[in-house]
Parts: sequence; structure tokens; C-alpha cells
Amino acid sequence: MPASRRTVRAAGLPAASSAPARLRVGVIGAGRVGAVLGAALAAAGHEVVAASGLSAASAERAARLLPGAPLVPADEVVAASDLVVLAVPDDTLPGLVSGLAGTGAWRAGQLAFHTSGAHGLAVLGPAERAGVLALALHPAMTFTGAAEDGERLVGAPFGVTSRPEHRPVAETLVLEMGGEPFFVAEADRGLYHAALVTGANHLVTLVAEASDLLRTAGVGDPARVLAPLLTAALDNGLRRGDRGLTGPVSRGDAGTVAQHLATLAERAPDSVAAYVAMAQRTAERTLAAGRLKAHEAAPLLDLLAEPPARPTTPTHRSDDPAGSR
Repeated sequence: MPASRRTVRAAGLPAASSAPARLRVGVIGAGRVGAVLGAALAAAGHEVVAASGLSAASAERAARLLPGAPLVPADEVVAASDLVVLAVPDDTLPGLVSGLAGTGAWRAGQLAFHTSGAHGLAVLGPAERAGVLALALHPAMTFTGAAEDGERLVGAPFGVTSRPEHRPVAETLVLEMGGEPFFVAEADRGLYHAALVTGANHLVTLVAEASDLLRTAGVGDPARVLAPLLTAALDNGLRRGDRGLTGPVSRGDAGTVAQHLATLAERAPDSVAAYVAMAQRTAERTLAAGRLKAHEAAPLLDLLAEPPARPTTPTHRSDDPAGSR
């Protein structure tokens, strides 16, 4: 059975007998996520009939990934569609759904899913009350607007929240888009999203921070130094968890950490707070995992509780030749 017919049958929508049924898809938010998902649904045999987007980048992306789909206001997208993809920022989503409900845009028998990791089904309540079959389908993948976004969607896990009776619909849509569904309870949605942000978004910040520190240390190509190290560290963390940790904090080397803090306070003071926060959490996890004994961790935790302040006087004396360089 063609994928598009499976979706229609799972959703309980009527299908024409003469040809594989297609859903008319509308994308509200033709940004980095929405345009890619719309293109994936089109590749599965559905028809993207309309999209909305305010920025020039959204217009360019829609023209490239959703050819033939006009950019129209959100209520017109809903009016034209059997399936509405809501790919807007987390904080925008509640007002958008309720605003569309207030105008009477939603209609019974429609499908709608949002792509927010932070929200579950509750945010779609106004649409559900109008008779819409509502789903939360969050691709656990990073989208940057680059050409490889579509390729990254293939095999990507999707965090799915749905009514139990609607799970077949959710699974079918995710599989059609090339993803792999896993289910997240409504009550766990916030924690699920916080976990992904910690792992992905904060990782990028850490990598960028480490790269900046290496440049300050005179390393011209930080990526060359970091790539093999971070690849191995990521593999260790995924396979071994806390047992994969290495470095001075895991060994309880308070002297080395103190030296790091003093150097950062002098050379990169804006990085001290981040180093302290991550070192504290690393020490706590190392202690909880039994890698350090309490008496071994105590000096380290004491140091991190009161890190050295940024120096207020130059490190070098005025008569030190190095100080004049």
C-alpha cells in the first residue's frame, strides 16, 4: 500500500479508489524545519498546497523546497489543507493555535502536528476541540538551513506524543518523512526537550568556547585539534556514560583545576563561570558514580565553590621584559 494511502486510512479520512490518496499539506512556518518536513511529505506522495512565512529567508526556502506552494497567511494555509504542519517557535505556538481557533479556521477531520519539542498535545487543545486530530512530532535533529538538512532527516528519531488511538497515524507520518518514531508521555515532554537542549545546543556552545580558547592560546586551526578529541569523547560518553570521563576533575586534581581557573581569570575571564559550572557538575557526577571518594572530591568542590577572582593588577612587573611585549 502506498505511504500516502496508509496515512489516510490510519487517520480515517476518505480515500479515492481510483488513485493513491494524497493529503493536501499546509506548512505554517516555512523555516529551517517546516520547509524540510514539507519537502519530505511531498516526496512521500502528498501535495504541499500552501505555506506561510514572514522572512525573506522563508520565502527563498519555500521556493526551493516547496515549489509551487504559494506563501499565504496562516488562516489560508489551514483552509487549504487536510494536514497542517505547525513549525513555529515554541513561544509562538500557543497563540497561533488559539488565534486560528478564534477565527474558526480549524475544521473537523483535519490532521495537524506541531514540531515543538517543548510542547505536547495540550497546546493543540483549541484545535482538538474543533475536531482536529492533533499530534506532536518533534524531529530530534539539528537543522541549520544547509543543504544537508534533508539528508539528516533520514533515520532521524522523532519524539512523538499522541492519543493512544492516534499512534498509528503518528507512526505513519514519521515513517513517511523518513524518521523513526519513539513515544514521549505528555508529562515528560518538558524534561525530554531540556535533555536534548543540554546535549545538542550546549554542546555547540562548548565546542565554540573551546575553539575560542585555543585561538587565544595561539592555535590557528582549533578544529584540527578538537575533532579527534571530541569525536572520541562523544563516543565514550554515549557508550560508557560517566565511566567514559577523563581529565583532571575525574581524577580529583584540584591543583590543575586551580591553575586552569587562574589562567582563565587572566586570559579569558568571560569563560570562568562556564568552566566552574561544568566542573562542578562533572565533579558531582564523578562522585555519585563512585569514581572519586568523598575525601578526594572535597578539595575540588571547595575550590569550585569559591574560584579565584579576576586579577586586578597586571601579572608581569613593569621591569619584566616579557611585560612590555
